[in-house]
Amino acid sequence: MVKKQEQQKGEGKNPETMRHSAAHIMAEAVQSFFPDAKFGIGPAISDGFYYDFDLPRPLVPDDLAAISAKMEEIITSDLPFVDEEVTKEEARKLFAEQPYKLELIDEIPDEEVSLYRQGTFVDLCRGPHVTSTGEIKAFKLRSIAGAYWRGDEHRPMLQRIYGIAFDTEEALSEHLKKLDEAARRDHRRLGRELDLFSINEQAGPGLVCWHPKGAVIRRIIEDFWKDEHTKRGYDIVYTPHIAKLDLWKTSGHWEFYRDYLYSPMEVEGEEYIIKPMNCLFHILIYKTKLRSYRELPLRYAELGTVYRYERSGVLHGLSRVRGFTQDDAHIFCRFDQLEDEIVAVLELALFMIDTFGFTSYKVLLSTQPEKYAGTTEMWDKAIETLAQALERQKIAYNIDPGEGVFYGPKIDIKFEDAVGRAWQGPTIQVDFNLPQRFGVTYIGEDGKEHSVAMVHRTVLGSMERFLASLIEHYGGTFPVWLAPVQVAVIPVADRHLDYAHKLETELKNERVRVQVDDRQETVNQKIRQAQLSKIPYMLVIGDKEVAASTVSVRLLSGKQRADLPFDSFKETISQAIIDKTKELGL
Repeated sequence: MVKKQEQQKGEGKNPETMRHSAAHIMAEAVQSFFPDAKFGIGPAISDGFYYDFDLPRPLVPDDLAAISAKMEEIITSDLPFVDEEVTKEEARKLFAEQPYKLELIDEIPDEEVSLYRQGTFVDLCRGPHVTSTGEIKAFKLRSIAGAYWRGDEHRPMLQRIYGIAFDTEEALSEHLKKLDEAARRDHRRLGRELDLFSINEQAGPGLVCWHPKGAVIRRIIEDFWKDEHTKRGYDIVYTPHIAKLDLWKTSGHWEFYRDYLYSPMEVEGEEYIIKPMNCLFHILIYKTKLRSYRELPLRYAELGTVYRYERSGVLHGLSRVRGFTQDDAHIFCRFDQLEDEIVAVLELALFMIDTFGFTSYKVLLSTQPEKYAGTTEMWDKAIETLAQALERQKIAYNIDPGEGVFYGPKIDIKFEDAVGRAWQGPTIQVDFNLPQRFGVTYIGEDGKEHSVAMVHRTVLGSMERFLASLIEHYGGTFPVWLAPVQVAVIPVADRHLDYAHKLETELKNERVRVQVDDRQETVNQKIRQAQLSKIPYMLVIGDKEVAASTVSVRLLSGKQRADLPFDSFKETISQAIIDKTKELGL
């Protein structure tokens, strides 16, 4: 066994290093309570860390307090982190009772492996770590979750403890406030409380049922999406949900994405699979006849539902599902048209996310990976074209080296919600692979056959994930144009019902979504229910309002206006819907 003399000086200034060290301290604390614990892995993650354990009993929330107290003891002891290198054989002996570590050791290609020790704990680890445990200044253990070993549902289920760590108590406190706000906005909780959607285990995990109110929001978004695409020269298409397996073999998906595809089904002696994406059908539509250069560009758009296998451990509400609807489109154009098409897609993408209220975003240009289709020259030209389009739009961007997909480079736009979290949004990809595999061509002005430039693009992402981002961005309090119910009419007594229903009819004629609360409850209870349902406008109707043909308007914020002529209110809300107003007014 060889001990390194040189320590990782100053590594504590690196947040990732500090959080990784906190994970080791947590593992030592867990070992003190469970000497026979089997250890998985314990990496740093964004803002924190976790460690996976195989323990003799399930953890309970009270365990976190005890583990946290023990961590404080270890930190106070200011124990050094010591890096050692040992042979694989020595490591196997050291971790003889640790099956998960033995598995990792077997996969290490080198004959020597790196360990880190602090106090009584030793772990298989490349490092680096802070110099000593005393450099961990502020942490909190947050939660316990189940996690399959290596993310494989066929492997043992381990217990994962999540924690967060920062350099100061002030930073930790500020982050905890953000986490509390994020929990308040959690789309899974709000989806249930606002009756928007459900995911029923009886139907299967990762499969979404849209309830009437959620379906209203989705329909509004889809209608808006279709209108904007039609304005910009896209043709809306519809394609099947299954296709012959051979189609996906020709495309390369069966080879490159097999882990995400569902098993084939037999239909009349031939194998079919449920579609994981829409692009191949759009190619088949294009290829139904010979195309001339005069027809290009052709833009096919589809809100197409696709199905991909995601392991149950990574499913998360609407943001990670197995069946989802992409706001998909594919552009077939000449190479000399490519830059203009990318510019137009960028304009549409930024218009869409701005309309829905996302004002901050980051842009990445992903370049050629190690394994790729096409030639280096084609890649260089495509990357240059994407960069020029971004520069024409004066869009700041960062290069994401090697993160393009195998068939071409791409632009990713990640927009931020109200609490600063990034969501994957628009994606623009240039594809060299599929046009070659399927012979997607056009007849040029010279009378010869030429390969098309093909662009895959989404401007929202999947409808499911986009709805998740909207719910969390607005905390369920949608702008009036998106609200499932825009107006609640609240009669004070039964004698006001006729007037209430008259208002309801007039508003519905203006395509306003309205409901009359005719329950035998007090006005305050009705107002409270409307607030819980996050209905933007509440119209309280009493004797005075009936006599004067007015309404008493109450907003979710509590702001009120009495004696407003109903026609004035109708004009106000109609204009707010047309303008897609973000803030309510009277």
